[in-house]
Amino acid sequence: MKIVKIIAIIALVVFVGIQFISTERNQSNVVPITDFMLVNNVPNVIKNKLQVSCYDCHSNNTVYPWYNKIQPVTWFLEKHVKEGKAELNFSEWDILSNRRKGSKLRSIIKQLESNKMPLESYIWIHEKAKFSKEDKTTIIKWISQLKDSL
Repeated sequence: MKIVKIIAIIALVVFVGIQFISTERNQSNVVPITDFMLVNNVPNVIKNKLQVSCYDCHSNNTVYPWYNKIQPVTWFLEKHVKEGKAELNFSEWDILSNRRKGSKLRSIIKQLESNKMPLESYIWIHEKAKFSKEDKTTIIKWISQLKDSL
């Protein structure tokens, strides 16, 4: 029984200790002129859905939930954001070549069609991020037109 108390105290001290380890936050008050929404004059219905469903992980401005202040949750979220931005960063859209943009647009369509995005773990907590069938149809149609115009 004494060993269980020691382990519990050590675990508590470690848990409290890691709360003081800071991480880099993905937040900006500025929408750059290279942002996907600005460059492409996105219709409001699509703009709103992309911001709710995609921009937390795929832009330079994440809207963090309250539980982001708790380690190790913060590390988990930051890892997802970094991976998401490495794959596609809507804030830096206009920096890409037209060929790269076309590739990214094709990838967005594939991700939506195969239900790979947004991540299931993201949808569990952010119900509004889930795409309805109509949302997908509307967005895929618009993105296909955008891709064809490049």
